[in-house]
Amino acid sequence: MLDNIATGTIVIEDLEVGMTRSLQKLITDQDIEMFAEVSTDRNPVHMDDDYAQDTIFQGRIAHGMLTAGLISAVIGEQLPGHGTVYLGQTLKFMAPVRPGDMVEAVVEVLSIDYARRRVQLKTEARVGETTVLRGEATVLAPSGKFD
Repeated sequence: MLDNIATGTIVIEDLEVGMTRSLQKLITDQDIEMFAEVSTDRNPVHMDDDYAQDTIFQGRIAHGMLTAGLISAVIGEQLPGHGTVYLGQTLKFMAPVRPGDMVEAVVEVLSIDYARRRVQLKTEARVGETTVLRGEATVLAPSGKFD
């Protein structure tokens, strides 16, 4: 990872609509292999160059959930950060991520329900100017009053 530096937890009392945080990561063959090992998803479109050449992608692609994991990293390490609990996530995969791609994962605060400690987040991943993943997350944010 290039810049997923934990900036500390942002408790719900300090969150504001429009806040954003991001990270960048170069997706490597090793990342894909390790994700396949952990997830047990060894679909040849991710693992086999020859097989993947004959698919609509015309080459190997990273697991979509590997890219989605970068969104989780931003939420768990930066916005809101440590102590955040995922409640839900929608994902729409828009374009493939390939070995060697630099992915930028971006999270933005859309709305805050202070009474229920719920935060709605816009989630997006890009490779250059291309959006490869888009969605929304709902999280339970840490509070300075209770945590």
